[in-house]
Amino acid sequence: MKDRSSEENGTQPNPNKNIKVMVGLDIGTTKIACFVGRRNEHGKIQILSMGKAESTGVMRGVVSNIERTIQSIKEAVELAQARAGGRLTINSVNVGIAGQHIKSLQTRGIHMRKGASGEISQEDINALINDMYATVMSPGEEIITVLPQEYIVDNEQGIKDPIGMAGVRLEANFHLITGHVANVTNIRKCVERADLSIDEIILEPLASADAVLSAEEKE
Repeated sequence: MKDRSSEENGTQPNPNKNIKVMVGLDIGTTKIACFVGRRNEHGKIQILSMGKAESTGVMRGVVSNIERTIQSIKEAVELAQARAGGRLTINSVNVGIAGQHIKSLQTRGIHMRKGASGEISQEDINALINDMYATVMSPGEEIITVLPQEYIVDNEQGIKDPIGMAGVRLEANFHLITGHVANVTNIRKCVERADLSIDEIILEPLASADAVLSAEEKE
C-alpha cells in the first residue's frame, strides 16, 4: 500500500515519515470489507480507514460469480481509499478465507539437521514447516495454513520454542488447514483481477482469535 502523503500522527501529518500499513480484505457471503490499519506504539492495531460493499457473488464462502465478486472488491477498496482522504493507494491485501470447504487435520513432521553441533535456528524451523506444505493431500485440496503446536527435539517433547537448543532430530505436531483448490484459486483470481496483489491468505477464525484472545486463552 502506498501513501500519497506522509505518516499521520494523530490527526496531524508528519512530513518526515512514511506510513506502514496493513490491509485486510474479508470476502464474505453478505458483504466484502476492506480494512486499513497500522500498529501503534503500544503494539495494537489502529484502524485508519475501511470500506465495504454488498457481496452478490459469494455463497457460503465460495465464489459463485467471478465478475460480481470482482466488482464488490473494487467498491470496498475504492471506498476505503476515499475515506482516507485520497492519500492512500491500496495495491496489496491480506485476504481472509472461510467457508464450508475448509477442513483441518493433525499430523507430525520431522527434520533431520545435518550435524549435531550448532543450535537449532529459525532456518531449521522454516525447513520443517515448508516440508509440511508439500504434504500430499486428497485430490482437489490444498494446504492453506500450517500451524506448529509443539516441537520435539531428540525425543524431548512439549517444547514451544526450540530455537537455540542443541539437537539433531527436530519434530513437530502440526495442525493443517486445507481448502478446495478451485475455491482458493477463484478467490485469488478475483483479487488479482481487481488489480490487487495478495500478501497472504489467512483463515478468518484464526485471524479473529489472534485479534481478541490473550496468550493464556490461546493456550
